[in-house]
Amino acid sequence: MFGESQFLRGYAMLLPDPVVGTLNDLTGEARRQFLDDMARLGDAVLAATGALRINYAMFGNVEPALHAHVVPRYTTEEPALATAHPWAYDWNAAPRFDLLRDQGLMQAVRTALENG
Repeated sequence: MFGESQFLRGYAMLLPDPVVGTLNDLTGEARRQFLDDMARLGDAVLAATGALRINYAMFGNVEPALHAHVVPRYTTEEPALATAHPWAYDWNAAPRFDLLRDQGLMQAVRTALENG
């Protein structure tokens, strides 16, 4: 799913099915599948956005359910933020995900996932 706050265009999150508390609650194939899905989502966001790279993060401190943040990073970021942690951005000032505006991005990610 795309993040509600698009502080960097294409910011997405991956949720497991079924929901578990942490990555450590998954074992064997389920754990490998989640991590593979995270990398595949990152590949798709990278292809769809033309980003420089993807940052990945899993915390679970505020929301105690496993989820992975997939954050595209761009050459066009302000120098002070370009090497900072993605959480340095002002998420409240960022554009919100908009189904109409972001439809092309959604389709590009979907196509990259289907072809990857």
